Amino acid sequence: MKYTLLSLFPEIIDAFFALSILAKAVQRGIVEYRSVNIRDFAVDKRRTCDDAPYGGGPGMLMMAEPLGRALESVGVRNKLEYSGEERSAGKNHRVIYLSPSGRPFTQELAHELAGEPELILLCGRYEGIDQRIIDAYIDDEISIGDYVLSSGETAALVVIDATYRLAEAVITPASLEEESFSGGLLEYPQYTRPEIYGMLKVPEVLLSGHHENIRLWRLRKRIEKTLALRPDLIRGGIETGLFDRKTRGLIEEIQGIAVRAGTQDS
Repeated sequence: MKYTLLSLFPEIIDAFFALSILAKAVQRGIVEYRSVNIRDFAVDKRRTCDDAPYGGGPGMLMMAEPLGRALESVGVRNKLEYSGEERSAGKNHRVIYLSPSGRPFTQELAHELAGEPELILLCGRYEGIDQRIIDAYIDDEISIGDYVLSSGETAALVVIDATYRLAEAVITPASLEEESFSGGLLEYPQYTRPEIYGMLKVPEVLLSGHHENIRLWRLRKRIEKTLALRPDLIRGGIETGLFDRKTRGLIEEIQGIAVRAGTQDS
């Protein structure tokens, strides 16, 4: 899997790829990356990449010319200058602009992007980028949440962190099976040594060695946590038929207990 990032601050990206599991994935050849400094494609000696927006308004906007040249330098074709067939010929990348105006980034989308041979990520700054770059070069606009960041690099690194770990041989497959959002549920609580911490003890079932009881306890805790923090995931899973009979039964049981407890409290 390959990542190409276009940024005004490539040092941020280089530092990220030099650490932890991602650095090991790069060393093993599972992941490739290159960072491109947009300033290298500026048109003046001062390497200017931003200017005031037409029509007025606060802040500065990233200019089209250096952005367009930077994108073309990594093999992105201007879709307004090429026909659909010409533009897609030999294309093995997906061009993404990280923007609070984009579609929400989810675990489902992370799996989809992880299947791409190459992601080209454009990192915005200031008030954003000239719309003509979006119209001419961008395949997807993606938002990592309903908030605004000053750094498109931060958003790009979130997308990278969520996708590279899904590539084959980066992380043990079993570690991905019961993570949050897998199977429509959040992850269960986990514990390690010491067995007793202050007044808190590891749940007895986890010390029992009884694998089926542990599995059921974890499933129940996943459901309880999801109902408490993200009931929308439960509703979506029920509506789409995502849950098996055992999971649906536990959901109904736990919801029934909560309803009875609420009735008693009132």
